[in-house]
Amino acid sequence: MIKIFLTVRNRLAITKKCIKAIQEHSTMPYQLYVYNNQTNYKIEEHFDYFSSLYSNGLVSQVTFNTNASTFNAFSKASSNNMFGLMHQQDPEKKKYTFLLMLDNDIIVTPEWDQILASAWKYVRKNSLNDIKVIGQSPGGVKQKNAIININDKLSGRTGKLGGSGLWSVRTNFFDDVGTLDLTKLVGFDKKHDQHYWRLLERSTNGKPYILALNQKLGIHCGKMAGSVCNRLTSAKGHPEGQKLELIKFAKAEDRIDNLSFDEFFKLIHNDNALLADW
Repeated sequence: MIKIFLTVRNRLAITKKCIKAIQEHSTMPYQLYVYNNQTNYKIEEHFDYFSSLYSNGLVSQVTFNTNASTFNAFSKASSNNMFGLMHQQDPEKKKYTFLLMLDNDIIVTPEWDQILASAWKYVRKNSLNDIKVIGQSPGGVKQKNAIININDKLSGRTGKLGGSGLWSVRTNFFDDVGTLDLTKLVGFDKKHDQHYWRLLERSTNGKPYILALNQKLGIHCGKMAGSVCNRLTSAKGHPEGQKLELIKFAKAEDRIDNLSFDEFFKLIHNDNALLADW
């Protein structure tokens, strides 16, 4: 069993494709926890879609957050803490194979979960206790070390940093590494990753903490769907109403929504620019 933490802000069309990919490409049982943060576009459609998932037992939790409930801090960081604190209350938290942190513009590839399960099995068997995160390469991972051969088809390299758009972590991650100090993220629309890098660095006493696999676990579609964080950050200082208009991405929404899942996945799977992006 896997727990999946999924963050959403607007961009309903790519969210639908993201969740469909989880449904189609997962081979292991999972629980999906969705945090819809400060959505301001197609609000009724968001509620209708998640109501349908809930009614059909396809989601374990859906939380609609506001600026108040995320404490005016970066909403991904706030909801990450919510998920972590919730997981710590789970009496059976140790039974899960791993936890997955996922952005809604990441489309997982077939058998992504089996690949990660094999990697975590290798990490545990070989007592690689400083590895707190497993992701993909390049994925923003730096300071990479020698290649580790996990099996005849899978290898990876340890390193540092790495983008949290797709992070698999141990079930004790929030006890071991911790949650984020939101007082340092008030008023920001980024910096979740940078603050976690510091916690990870501290938890390993400066040793490499991420294993970047040579397999494409997820395709980052931010360039196609639009980046909420980048838009808001670049518009810092603008009137709030103007900023919120910038993150609706109406044309991208229509383009993605008009494609079936099979059409969409074929399109992105054959897009070399997207495949090389992250």
